[in-house]
Amino acid sequence: MINKGNKDYSNRTQKDYSLAFRLQVVDEVEKGLLTYKQSQKKYGIQGRSTVLVWLRKHGTLDWTTKVPMKKKAPPKTYISQLEAKIKRLESEKEILNRAIDIADDMFNTEIRKKYLPLSEEASKRQVGEKPSN
Repeated sequence: MINKGNKDYSNRTQKDYSLAFRLQVVDEVEKGLLTYKQSQKKYGIQGRSTVLVWLRKHGTLDWTTKVPMKKKAPPKTYISQLEAKIKRLESEKEILNRAIDIADDMFNTEIRKKYLPLSEEASKRQVGEKPSN
């Protein structure tokens, strides 16, 4: 049998980690001092999910709620939703502008402020001029 030399490291098992050590790692991760991956590297923890298991078991965060992640809509769907929203908002704007015009005519007032671009069109309509586009 060939002796390949002494290993400088020893494989750690789950039994090697004391409760105090686990709580220390969990505390550092929850305080934001380290990510769970950084803590694995810093302390030589080999298991990929070991620290995550500790966080679930010993941490203060609530891991019991299983809220599904929201799925992003495909870009085409998102664009079509935005286009529909724009159409709806434009029609609402048109309705509100007509209501303001009717109120101006009925009560002989100028509801729109003078500095708004629509106020020029409204004042021209009251004088009898044709609005400019």
